[in-house]
Amino acid sequence: MEEISADLLVIGSGPAGQKGAIQGAKFGKKVIVVERDLDPGGACLYSGTIPSKTLREAILDLTGFRQKSFYGKDFILKKVSVSDLTFRLNQVTVEERDLIKRQFDRNGVQLVQGTASFENPHTVIVKDYHGTDLARITSENILIAAGSHPRNPMSVPFDQETILDSTSLLRIDALPETLLVLGGGIIGSEYASFFATLGVKVTVIDKREQMLPMLDHEIGRHLQNSLTELGLEFVGNKEPVKIEKRDKKAYVLFKDGTEMTADVLLYALGREACAEGLGLEKAGLSINARGYIPVNPLFQTAQSHIFAAGDVIGGPCLASTSQEQARLAVRYAFGYQGSTFPRVYPICIWTIPEISSCGYTEEELRALDYHYEIGRGYYYELARSHIEGANTGLVKLIFHKETLELLGAHVIGRGANEVIHIAQIAMEQRAKIDIFIDHMIFNYPSYAEGFRVAALNGINKIPRAR
Repeated sequence: MEEISADLLVIGSGPAGQKGAIQGAKFGKKVIVVERDLDPGGACLYSGTIPSKTLREAILDLTGFRQKSFYGKDFILKKVSVSDLTFRLNQVTVEERDLIKRQFDRNGVQLVQGTASFENPHTVIVKDYHGTDLARITSENILIAAGSHPRNPMSVPFDQETILDSTSLLRIDALPETLLVLGGGIIGSEYASFFATLGVKVTVIDKREQMLPMLDHEIGRHLQNSLTELGLEFVGNKEPVKIEKRDKKAYVLFKDGTEMTADVLLYALGREACAEGLGLEKAGLSINARGYIPVNPLFQTAQSHIFAAGDVIGGPCLASTSQEQARLAVRYAFGYQGSTFPRVYPICIWTIPEISSCGYTEEELRALDYHYEIGRGYYYELARSHIEGANTGLVKLIFHKETLELLGAHVIGRGANEVIHIAQIAMEQRAKIDIFIDHMIFNYPSYAEGFRVAALNGINKIPRAR
């Protein structure tokens, strides 16, 4: 067994592991990354963010979906095969994998392939696929960035063919005629909209009253209307009690006694941290009641030299926030004064249409008894939307009635994931809504112009402000 020493050991090579490792290397430290899979990238690259967003883009492109609004209801989307989609997925995966490898090589980051488990607070044993010890790595500092995986209860008979999770769904060899999605959260909603766009009859089931209940409710209504136009059906207030495969179909019995069947079932009821098998107890660590590794605001665990970032510490479980958590953690580890984690950050949901938000929802502000006002900029008011055939959309800005400070921004429609950063910067600076009117010029035609339209709509509701 090889004996290795390092300044920084990183467990996992997803977004958090990558950025943490490279930050350590930029400080001139010896950095080792342990990855259990054959290639670096983590779930984000092979079964999560990158493949799902690539799938979305391929569907919109290959079907001609974006042309539909120009030609009306008589426009027929092109038929797309699974092989067409898989070709795109493989292309992007290879490009991203090679990029990560180049970045590690360029920064002198050593990649060790195997499964890591703590031997003591400063030492990790790496085993190969067969359980043979490969290396013992001792490090001054350790970053746990092991990620997460779908929550798959033992009572659900997953078979990689009919009853699937979000990972195995990417490996299907043919499109089903019907798809039942259990879970109206982010993952379930995204895949449901993708398959509905492909012409699959999709039904989403959730125990809650609406899909994506964390959304600003007005934005949620816009999404529901758009998904209904795709032919997607949502059924709320239903809870599954039994799932099984019958006659090559998925069968679900619900608590209310009703039942449903479909060609394929996607079980999308949450993810959980990849903490099992790390031997945390040997490092003096444990998980909390929700299955995550507790950390302080510096991303330190109960052991001051062991840090954790990304999905293993719980929400928001975004690639973007995971990267920043890890970067800051490594800065703290080596004594560099860094900024704190951002006060506000954007969240994007890649349904069709996409949604992105930052800050408070209207419901949250109402519960806090804020005096707020709303400005709305509809996509049908934007020349850019007419040019691209994207007339469905809304920029919603929420601001304080007296101070005019921007408190929340919610965008649904094409380009939402890009333009939301305008609101993020404004909120980070505690800017007032009039920043979009008196202090900015927006490209014309652009989706970003929707912020000016929304700001004017809002400010005109407060006559004294103009």
